[in-house]
Amino acid sequence: MIGSVLVLVIGFALLVKGADFFVEGASDIARKLGIPSIVIGLTIVALGTSLPELAVSVTAALKESNDIALGNVTGSNIMNLLVVVGLAAVIRPITVKRSVLKRDYVMSLLMTLLMLAGAADIFGNNGKASISLLDGAVLLGVTAGYMYHLIRTAVRNRVAEQFGITRPLPLSLLFCIGGAVAIIGGGQMVVNSATDLAYGIGMSETLVGLTIVAVGTSLPELVTSVVAARKGESEIALGNVLGSNILNIGFILGTSGVIHPITVGMENVYDMLILILLTAVFLVPLWIRQRVSRGTGAAMLGCYLGYMVYIVVR
Repeated sequence: MIGSVLVLVIGFALLVKGADFFVEGASDIARKLGIPSIVIGLTIVALGTSLPELAVSVTAALKESNDIALGNVTGSNIMNLLVVVGLAAVIRPITVKRSVLKRDYVMSLLMTLLMLAGAADIFGNNGKASISLLDGAVLLGVTAGYMYHLIRTAVRNRVAEQFGITRPLPLSLLFCIGGAVAIIGGGQMVVNSATDLAYGIGMSETLVGLTIVAVGTSLPELVTSVVAARKGESEIALGNVLGSNILNIGFILGTSGVIHPITVGMENVYDMLILILLTAVFLVPLWIRQRVSRGTGAAMLGCYLGYMVYIVVR
C-alpha cells in the first residue's frame, strides 16, 4: 500500500505539472494568434486542465474500471463548480457576462443532462444502463459543434495584440508536447495506484473516483483558476471551469464510452442528479447579479463539504 500511495502522489505531480506546461505553451500560442481571454479559458486552458481527467478516464475505460472513469468525470465537475469557482470567488468576486451564462453555463448544464440521458438509455443501449458507443458519439458530436462555434467566434473577433508573449513559438510547442507526455504517464500511474488502493482498503471504485481521483485530476483547474483570480483574470478563471466541465462530459466521457461501454449504477445516477441540481441552483444568483460574490463562493464551498460527507457516508 505504501508503494501505491507513492505512485499515486508521483502520478498526481506529473498530472499537475504536465497540465501547467501544456497550458502555458498553448496559451502563448493562442494569445500570439490574438484570441480573447474568455475563449482561451473555454478552449485552450480548459483542454489543458482537462487532460488529467482524459488520461485517467481513458486509461480506466481500457482497464474496464468503469466506476473510476465515470466517478472521475462527475466528481471533477462537482469539484470544479463548487470548489474551484467558490474558492476563486472568495479570493476575488468574479464578474460574469450575461452572454457567457447564456452560451457556456447553459451548455455546461445541457452536457450534464445529455450524460444523464445516455445513462438512462434515452438513445438506446439495448436495455443496459451504460454510456455506450452511441452515447459517446452523441456527446462527442455535440462537443465538436460547440467548439467549432467558439473557434469561429474567436477568429471573427480576434484582436491584433500579442498580450506580451515572451516565449518563441518552438519553445511553446515543446511545452505543449512535454506537458502532454507527462499527463499521459501520470494518468496511468494514478489509475493503477488508485485501483490498488481501492481494493486494498475496501473502498469502492465509485468512491475512489469521486474523491481521490476527482480531487487529484481537478488540481490543474484549481491552481489555474485561483492564480487567474488573484491576477484579476476572472474571465479565464470562470471560462476554465465551464470549458473543463463541458469537455469532461462531452470529450472525455464521450471518448471513454466510444472506447468501451461504461456501466452506470444507481449511485452514479444520484451523483449526476446532484450535479444537475447544483448547476441549475447556482445559475440563479449568477443570472440575477451577473457576478459570483464572496458569499456565493462560500456557499459553494459549504455545499461541497456537505457532498463529501454524503458520499463517504453512502
